[in-house]
Amino acid sequence: MIVEYPKVEVAKLIERKNRFIAHCYLPEKGEVVVHVKNTGRCRELFYPGVEVALSYQASATRKTDYDLIAVKKGAKWINIDSQVPNLLTYEGIRNGQISLPGLTGEIATIRREVTFNHSRFDVYLETDQDEKVIVEVKGLTLENQQIGAFPDAPTERGLKHVRELIELGQAGYRVYLLFIVQMADTQVATIHNEMQPALATTIAEGQRTGLEVLAYTCQVTPNTIEIKEPIPFDLTAPFINPNDDSAAT
Repeated sequence: MIVEYPKVEVAKLIERKNRFIAHCYLPEKGEVVVHVKNTGRCRELFYPGVEVALSYQASATRKTDYDLIAVKKGAKWINIDSQVPNLLTYEGIRNGQISLPGLTGEIATIRREVTFNHSRFDVYLETDQDEKVIVEVKGLTLENQQIGAFPDAPTERGLKHVRELIELGQAGYRVYLLFIVQMADTQVATIHNEMQPALATTIAEGQRTGLEVLAYTCQVTPNTIEIKEPIPFDLTAPFINPNDDSAAT
């Protein structure tokens, strides 16, 4: 499945004002105010002059006419839309592009946004072999030296999800944590241990008790994104934070 954004133009970033708003320069229109579709820090991506992809989404109910959906890093584009990983996962599982290891049955039902206990999880499915499956999806946009790492800022919500996945796994569900790496050419995915050591520790605990952790890269252009291929998830992969001013990148 290819997600295609409408009316995309390439602009230059002037400044990211806050988590939600940025100012950009379009050659034929000058300065425009845009909505940033990712509330993460993305410090290594957002700097003055970088090329960004804007999707024209004008509406009477919107405060801005454009969504900022992708950023160019070197020669490649990185999609930063925090909503698209869930859609890619749902469609990818349905059409067989994303494989969930360990399942023996065929999908009988599949739904998005299902609540268990105190959390809403991204995908729930059941198979014809009575397997009950929960998939939590996380978008990954932080990368250095072909290693992708999550998160780029501490996430208590993400930690809570992993803890509850572990509990649900112990209750008999098959549980998966899936990272959608919103770029190509990443060789391995890991956890940004320096940013949130508790998340790495909790995932390691989950892996010992049945939590499956997966990662898939994406092919990205200024106006499209699609699932590309699975890559290894390795908690021991050495990640150097590109936003650490004291680190060599």
